[in-house]
Amino acid sequence: MSALAINGGEKIFSEPARSLPARWPPAYPETAWQLADLYMNHKWSFYGPQELLFNEKFAAFTGTRQSVMMANGTVTLECAMRALEIGPGAEVIVPAHTWLATGSAVVSCGATPVVVDIEPDTLCLDPQAFESAITGRTRAVIPVHLLGSLADMDKICAIAAKHGLRVIEDCAHAHGGRWNGRHVGSIGDIGSFSFQESKLLACGEGGACITNDLHLGDILGRLSHIGYPLGSKQGVPADPPIMGLLCENYRVTDFQALILLSQLAHLEEDTRIRSEGAEYLRRQLDAIPGVRVQSPGRLATSQSYYCFVILIDHRQLKSGLTRANVLEALTAEGLTHVGIGWGAPMYKQRLWTIPESMYRIESNQVAEDVCYRQALVVDKGWLMASRSEQDKFCAAFAKVMAAYHQ
Repeated sequence: MSALAINGGEKIFSEPARSLPARWPPAYPETAWQLADLYMNHKWSFYGPQELLFNEKFAAFTGTRQSVMMANGTVTLECAMRALEIGPGAEVIVPAHTWLATGSAVVSCGATPVVVDIEPDTLCLDPQAFESAITGRTRAVIPVHLLGSLADMDKICAIAAKHGLRVIEDCAHAHGGRWNGRHVGSIGDIGSFSFQESKLLACGEGGACITNDLHLGDILGRLSHIGYPLGSKQGVPADPPIMGLLCENYRVTDFQALILLSQLAHLEEDTRIRSEGAEYLRRQLDAIPGVRVQSPGRLATSQSYYCFVILIDHRQLKSGLTRANVLEALTAEGLTHVGIGWGAPMYKQRLWTIPESMYRIESNQVAEDVCYRQALVVDKGWLMASRSEQDKFCAAFAKVMAAYHQ
């Protein structure tokens, strides 16, 4: 066994990997010229032509009847709940492992997030934990298609239908993901997407809701456009919203829509490349004792990858060693763009400021173990790297785990 680099041995990566994408999000030269033309035409917002075109194309891409662009992927969740009339007194079930916006959006609507555990393989909401947490106050569930997997929409939707609950899919990580042939977000009542700079479709900031219910689509459009109906023209009288529908200004600009249109044209091919890269890595990593990769969605016909998650079984490490030691040794081998992600479940993240009296935890054992002791989160760029550098990536894991495994 060769000595670990952390102990003075030779590094696996003597120089940084060269085939990783230099920057994210991707930028295309032709889009830069189009943005310049848009700047000069003085039509930048309020259902501009690029926004309307993106809504049309994104709805077609996801196989839904309506897409509504909004300012970000948090207000999309808020508007989804408001469109479904979820507010004070209601409970909404959310997974323990997700970005904090999933839960904070529930609180912003006056409802109570109820936290439930995740599956140990997909790291997505556990359907059994979901059903066990349902009370007479439960009105909805927000399954999150997390990192490199998809929530079990067959089981979740069946449970929701059984109990008369609404389903809001949080698809912030899952652009291009398909469950049994259907694009995520199209399966529940409303799908919520983020286009923040790190996402698979990214325009700096932005989001969208998709739905197959045109009435909900109209409500979503009004909620995010100060009450104006979808496709309205500024200064032209239009039907007002119904009384009591409190609408906001969550509009986007045509600059954002234009950037997204250029990326949407590449998304299917990029999703395929990342998925093939993930499977190439998975085959090697799953053969290493003490290592396993987050499972793709059980019925994923196209698995999206916001990140690639590798789980270290801390119980199989030598006495006194932890995930932190594994990461330190991997870094010493020259491996970059690997970390612990958020490092905590939703309700313990540093920016989570919601008092314990405003949410309830029903189950969280798996999520806490994954977040604090198991997960290593790998940048999606590694899924698009060359096969030779992916081989070296796996060799670094094999080398470290050979030394640290019991």
